[in-house]
This record gives sequence, structure tokens and C-alpha cells, in this order.
Amino acid sequence: MKTFFGNTPGRAIAAGASAYEPTVAAAGQPAVRQAAARIAVYDSLTSSPRVEDVRGDSPRALIEALSSRTYQLSHEAGGAIPYTVIREVVENFIHAYFSEVVVSVLDGGATIRFADQGPGITDKERAFQPGFTTASDEMKHVIKGVGSGLPVAKECLGFSGGSIVVEDNLDRGTVVTLRMAAPAAPATEPADAGDRPAVFELPSLTTRQKQVLSLTMELGSVGPSAVSRELGVGLSTSYRDLAALEDSGLMVSDESGKRALTSYGVQCLDSIFKG
Repeated sequence: MKTFFGNTPGRAIAAGASAYEPTVAAAGQPAVRQAAARIAVYDSLTSSPRVEDVRGDSPRALIEALSSRTYQLSHEAGGAIPYTVIREVVENFIHAYFSEVVVSVLDGGATIRFADQGPGITDKERAFQPGFTTASDEMKHVIKGVGSGLPVAKECLGFSGGSIVVEDNLDRGTVVTLRMAAPAAPATEPADAGDRPAVFELPSLTTRQKQVLSLTMELGSVGPSAVSRELGVGLSTSYRDLAALEDSGLMVSDESGKRALTSYGVQCLDSIFKG
């Protein structure tokens, strides 16, 4: 069986050994392999891309490093795909055992393509529905493993006019392509008083309110009961936080009274993750 090493030292998890390079083992310790992925940045399709290798000494470390570096390079190129979306897709590489991972940044950062040579996704339609997952118990030591990754990425991109497409790779594996529409030209007439400012400003939020935003991103929509249960706070506190976030324009209510993130809320959460 092929193995990779999870966030627990010495713990072997099913994966593709081709994604690793041997490292020197400490005396008396099991040999640990270093996970690797490659990013290609295309400034133009008429010239070779700039290529950069990203490494991590564990799946968790590789996910962190690859998500951050992809976000940085795509935004330096002029893109606007949120970090939260990039992170959700990168986490899915664990299902491919990090086999031959290549991330391509194209169209001035407006398109990011994530490719692997893992087992692939046979049912692409259900992959976008929450709850469908192939995550093993070992994988859940690294990711949530509840089938929320692609659904969250799709919803988050949808708020910003973007799209996500899942296709088969040439021989085996999967290719996930994220596209973000080019930003609209700024209006020449004065904006209404209720419009958000053109320059994004992060509102003042409590730690718990930030947790509510993150929980909403993961679940899609929440009500006071879900917030109370997941965060361990009272119903009245949950209601006040949800009402405050809605008043700030970060959330919006549906017919059932549950609240989901607005595009402004997605931007805010993305800024929070960026730190």
C-alpha cells in the first residue's frame, strides 16, 4: 500500500507515494517523506510559464503552503479568487493522495486550474452536493471530511460571479478549474448611500461573530439553533450575533429565517483568513 504521513508523527495514511521525496530520518524514527506540488504561472500562452515547487513535511503542511502560495501568486497576477475557495479545492488533493499535483494560474489570475493523477471523481454531479465524500478516517485527521469542499467553493464563487468546473485528467485523475469574472468598471455616477464602498473595509467583528461567518461558509446557511449548538452559546446570543451580521450586510435571511453569507460577507471572511 502506498502511504503518506498525516499530521500525527509516524502515522501512515493511504496515499500516492509519487507525491513525496525521501528525507533523512532522525535516529530511531520512521523515515518521513516530504510532500510536493508544482505551481505554473502563465504570464502569456506564447511563452513558458514560471514554475515553482511547493513542499510540506506533512499533508497538512502542504495544504497550508500550497493554498497560501497559490493565493499569493494568483493575486499578484491580478486575480481575485478568494482564499477560502482555493483552500477548499486544495484540501481535495488528499483524495488524490497528492499524486502529481499541478496548479496552473492563467488569464492574469482570473483562472486557476488544479490537476492531479489520483483515482478521479466518478460522480461529478454528486460531488457538488454536501455530504457526499470518500474521506477515510485517517484523512479526517487532516481535513473536515464531510463532503463540504466543492459545494462551499461553488457557492462562494457564485456570490462573486465565478464558476467551477470538474473534469477528468488526460490519463487518470481530476482537473478542477476555477474562473472569476473580470471586475466591472467602476460606475461614474455617485453610488447610493446604502451601497458598499468601492474600497473594501473589514468591519469590526468579535471573535464569535467571525466564527459564525466561518460556520455559515461551511454549512451554507444557519439559524440560531445551529449556531448555538455548534459554538456552544445561548440561543439569545446566537440570535443577536446573526442579527448584527445581517445589519452589517454580511448575511441575508431566506424564507425559513436561516441566514447565508452575502458577497460582502464572503469578502470579509476571505480577508479574515488572509489575516
